[in-house]
Amino acid sequence: MNTAPEREEQLVLELLDAVGKRSDLSQRHLAHHMGVALGLANSYLKRCVRKGLIKITEVPANRYLYYLTPKGFTEKSRLTAKYLASSFAFYRKAGESCVEVFESCEARGWRRIALCGVSDLAEIASLRALERGIEIVGIYDPHTERRRFVDKSVWRKFDEVEDHDAWILTDLNAPRVAYEHLTGLVARERILVPDILRLD
Repeated sequence: MNTAPEREEQLVLELLDAVGKRSDLSQRHLAHHMGVALGLANSYLKRCVRKGLIKITEVPANRYLYYLTPKGFTEKSRLTAKYLASSFAFYRKAGESCVEVFESCEARGWRRIALCGVSDLAEIASLRALERGIEIVGIYDPHTERRRFVDKSVWRKFDEVEDHDAWILTDLNAPRVAYEHLTGLVARERILVPDILRLD
């Protein structure tokens, strides 16, 4: 659940990482690597050049080579360290949120749980469920092409969902939308939402 500044830093890190690995990248390849439109990749590239993080050299045949400057290497290291710290913090907080939800399931006698949303949170929930002896029967996600995730069935259609006692919301892309969709299909009291999603 990235904020806008975190997303910007993530894109800069993606760009610096790609340039650090290969200097002869096309802007189209950079855009693909970053997962953004060509124009946005170009904008980030120009911004990094202005900040002195990347140097551009023109070579024959209207091609360009991109190099990280010493300042670029320093920024890449800083952003990598920040990303790793953030990832570990997310994993820890997500794990704690899942444990709280599973404790609620145990108190109600719910042992067979379905997840809603293929995501890192679904993966963490699946791991934490093993520790508690709770069975994750599968994951419902109408927006994915996957058929399996963390060795669980993935259902794209609601009528494919196996028998279970309750739901845990694990969608990180649009948790509010996923929650509203799910409440149109099942009783709200059967849907548990980890605190990390901040829907309250």
